[in-house]
Amino acid sequence: MAEIVVKSIEEKYAEMIRQRENEDGSELSILNLGPSHPATHGIFQNVLLMDGERIIDAEQTVGYIHRAFEKIAENRPFYQITPLTDRMNYCSSPINNMGWWLTVEKLLSVEVPKRAQYLRVIMMELARIADHLICNSVLGVDSGALTGFLYVFQYREKIYEIYEEMCGARLTTNMGRIGGFERDLSDTGFRKLKAFMKEYPVVLKEFEDLVMRNRIFMDRCIGTGPISAERAVAYGFTGPNLRAAGIDYDVRIANPYSSYEDFQFEVPVGKVGDTYDRFCVRQAEMWQSLRIIQQALDKLPEGPYHADVPDYYLPPKDQVYNNMEALIYHFKIVMGEIPVPKGEVYQAVEGGNGEVGFYLVSDGSRVPFRLHFRRPCFIYYQAYTEMIKGGLLSDAILTMSSMNVIAGELDA
Repeated sequence: MAEIVVKSIEEKYAEMIRQRENEDGSELSILNLGPSHPATHGIFQNVLLMDGERIIDAEQTVGYIHRAFEKIAENRPFYQITPLTDRMNYCSSPINNMGWWLTVEKLLSVEVPKRAQYLRVIMMELARIADHLICNSVLGVDSGALTGFLYVFQYREKIYEIYEEMCGARLTTNMGRIGGFERDLSDTGFRKLKAFMKEYPVVLKEFEDLVMRNRIFMDRCIGTGPISAERAVAYGFTGPNLRAAGIDYDVRIANPYSSYEDFQFEVPVGKVGDTYDRFCVRQAEMWQSLRIIQQALDKLPEGPYHADVPDYYLPPKDQVYNNMEALIYHFKIVMGEIPVPKGEVYQAVEGGNGEVGFYLVSDGSRVPFRLHFRRPCFIYYQAYTEMIKGGLLSDAILTMSSMNVIAGELDA
């Protein structure tokens, strides 16, 4: 029986270096970009084969912060799984939260009131703005433009203050419940939201004036890390990275959820799928998110902010303290005593980085039988090697930054 030899990437590159030296006498080198490097914005490694400053070959690795979320979720009651979704793309946690609740509600056939659906849209679009704001301003930092980052980052804080009014948390929000929210947005929350809607468009326009037509920024980004529409589709790209390549796929349009069909907005697309296109698409999407939020505010219906599902929705505390039936429901929900129906569902939402999906299989018990998170980062990061080959090391940094690779989402 032939012996199977598994070589590490370092061993493979060492052979390539020796072969190159024997052929023409030139020297190649191996560079570890990560796992602990500030330019990678997370804990993941790229092993690069370098000819001077030019990348000859590359291989990316994942697994440095694998937390076994899917297996943990299979041992938790359904409502306790939301904090796990927070820690995937932590730059836009509410989108992950809403995606999970929509999945459970699909399994339970829960009809969510219109007010709760519109409030979810507002929170998800605020999260999209926060996500894109971070990505694009950090891309500016990686190209040498720090001022824009410092200017817009304070508005991420204003978004977090709105989160606080809705759920009491900021970064990892654990926002919502089965059927809606645990509370309505307070008067203070609405006041802060309206102030943000008035101030941020001015700031966003100033950020664009500062960066978008900046000659240095354009020279660094245009033509850097391109990917064609065909290759993006072949890899399974979704979200801004796919739209930057010219494909106008958006889950909010293709498979509307939470009443997105009630709102008018456009889907920005690029042409060549390079770093500059990815930047421009995210900028345009922030404008569209502002447009959606304003429509949701203008048309926000009256009514309850959660569905009437006492088997799955925690009763108010004052009732728990004074009503035996409410106390029983509270105990059963907290202790995970209420099973859910058997079934198999998939629900996707348009996350900050693309299609965030939840594939759930229930066997009728109190916990999921199987659960899989579709993380867009995990899918499109596999194309990183192809996108940086032949480019410079400095271009590889910008390419990774423009893809918005989030370590928590990459390796759940």
